[in-house]
Amino acid sequence: MSARCQVTGAQPGFGHSISHSHRRTKRRFDPNIQRKRYWVPSLGRTVTLTVSARGIKTIDKRGIEAVVAGLRARGERI
Repeated sequence: MSARCQVTGAQPGFGHSISHSHRRTKRRFDPNIQRKRYWVPSLGRTVTLTVSARGIKTIDKRGIEAVVAGLRARGERI
């Protein structure tokens, strides 16, 4: 599973871990990715989306129908 949200496009960020002695080592900031199943009445089936926590909030606010329409308009496979 890729660490990328299908709704918001969130993906890993990169930076440094800085120790007490101020030595820097590379690290990765992963988004909070979940696999969620949603019932889409217009399609008459469930869809499984890879979404971040913010993507789940976006679906709650806009509705699954609007989000799925946007994903299909972008040409993303659902």
